[in-house]
Order: sequence, then structure tokens, then C-alpha cells
Amino acid sequence: MINFEKTEKFERDFKKLHKKLPSLPDDFEILKQYEITLFHLKKIDRRGIVQIQGVGNTEKLQFYKVKKFACKSLKGRGANTGLRVIYAFFPEEQKVVFLEIYYKAKQKNEDRQRIINFIKSN
Repeated sequence: MINFEKTEKFERDFKKLHKKLPSLPDDFEILKQYEITLFHLKKIDRRGIVQIQGVGNTEKLQFYKVKKFACKSLKGRGANTGLRVIYAFFPEEQKVVFLEIYYKAKQKNEDRQRIINFIKSN
């Protein structure tokens, strides 16, 4: 079983998107159960999650980006909605900490400074 946590900045990002995407909380729960959990515990790779390179990944701390995130509020797009989720994974503890969620049309890439700040705080 994976333990999920969220940073304060992630909570703010999520809240902003939730105003525009009412199905986001339900869709996010599905993402956690059927994508992230299967990817890390069962090693099932549906090619929707990629490791972020060049941010200091180690055996104890790894950073990932969810590229395929199905959102019912963005009808007709399936998993290619343009939503991105950035998270840190602690393999030994089986813990995920969500760092950032954004819409690709408004922000091109993850906030690397946010990742660096997270590394410094842990």
C-alpha cells in the first residue's frame, strides 16, 4: 500500500484547477489507485508516467511526471487532457508526495525550483 501526501503548493494548484474542472477530485483518486499504485507496486507501465531526469534522482528519492491523466471534465480527450502531475516517490517507505499539478496549455514544464526546494527540505 502506498501512502499519499500533498504539499501546500500542490493543494493550492489543485484547488485552482478544481474550480474549472469539477470532476478533478474523483479523477485524481482514480489516478492514484490505477496508475501510480500499479506503476510502483505491480510494475505495470502504461506509458503514462515518466521519471523526470536531471533533478537528483537517487535510490531513496525519485521524481515522476504523470503525462496521461484522464479527466471527465475535459470531455473527448481520454487520457490526453494536457494535465500534468509531478510527484516524489520514496521507494523504501512506499510513499508518494504530490508536488505540482498544472494544465500544459498554461505552463509548459514542471517547476524545477519547486523540486529543488523539496529536496532541500527533506
